[in-house]
Amino acid sequence: MIRGRVWKFGDNVDTDVIIPARYLNTTDPEELAKHCMEDADPEFPKKVGKGDILVAGRNFGCGSSREHAPIAIKSAGISCVIAESFARIFYRNAFNTGLLILECPEAVKDAETGDELEVDIDEGRITNLTKGKTYKIKPLPQFMKEILEDGGLIPHIMKKFQASCKI
Repeated sequence: MIRGRVWKFGDNVDTDVIIPARYLNTTDPEELAKHCMEDADPEFPKKVGKGDILVAGRNFGCGSSREHAPIAIKSAGISCVIAESFARIFYRNAFNTGLLILECPEAVKDAETGDELEVDIDEGRITNLTKGKTYKIKPLPQFMKEILEDGGLIPHIMKKFQASCKI
């Protein structure tokens, strides 16, 4: 169960907005977090809290295929991104880096910055606690839940490999 405060952004938030290219000279997650979404909201990196939820419109994560974008979001403390839709490469990169993302146009439409959301991926629902509304989401396949629980694709593969090597 995830519970957090909403930070809402619009449609077509590209990877250059998520983490501006001028900061791509580092792969340090803490350094990337300091600049997450700063071109959209210069105060965001200072105000975002651990467990907060980023909500956006259509085509979130469009642009380049850099993994820096989901890493910056996750490292900033965002527990989940809910959008109307995601760019395909961002969708894959998010799961590969262990960032939970969900598509739910109804929840996006009703959410506002500052609302409190509760996300239950096992039950397949998002509840806007501020507005008292609940939305159904498509449940994640078990293998994708496992990738997220293990912290991303590489840690997941390493865990599986280590388990298979035990005698």
